[in-house]
Amino acid sequence: MLDAAVSVFSRRGYHAASMDEIAELAGISKPMVYAYLGAKEDLFAACIRREADRMMAAIAGQAQDDRPPDEQLWRALQAFFRFVDEHRDSWSMLYRQARGEGGSLATELDTIRDRIVDLVSYLLGRSRAAHDAPGTDTDLRALAYALVGAAESLAAWLTDHPEEGADATAARLMNLAWVGFRDLLRGDVWRPS
Repeated sequence: MLDAAVSVFSRRGYHAASMDEIAELAGISKPMVYAYLGAKEDLFAACIRREADRMMAAIAGQAQDDRPPDEQLWRALQAFFRFVDEHRDSWSMLYRQARGEGGSLATELDTIRDRIVDLVSYLLGRSRAAHDAPGTDTDLRALAYALVGAAESLAAWLTDHPEEGADATAARLMNLAWVGFRDLLRGDVWRPS
């Protein structure tokens, strides 16, 4: 039922999606959709939570402390872009459809984004600590937001350019982030003249 709903919501958007179409695609009656998942907003929220949890699990599963920070970030980026590549309907529903709805649905997405930012901040902090570099937690969080925003933008790009592939897209962002962040996380910063 949720798979059918994700498919319909991703193609049609929240407002244009009909419970009739979702029920038909799921192979059940419309009253059954309402009985199991409630109103359309409840169904949409359930889809957001499930897909976000799946995405988070894929990413977090790669951020294991027994690996160096750069490898953790690389694997997390690969997992993220592979999720987007393999679950395009999920990505479209999460970031293209739900983001525009506002209200409680946008709040759900903000919570998910904060979880991802927390993970990226942690990875960047491990690298900074390994080099005993100066900086604040606010600096790390700001950099994490920048990296997550870049990943979201590239994910949208990947959905429009599927021929590019998840790993190639992850490598592009890893090169931008790690080569650029490496010196920053070691304490070297650019200063205006």
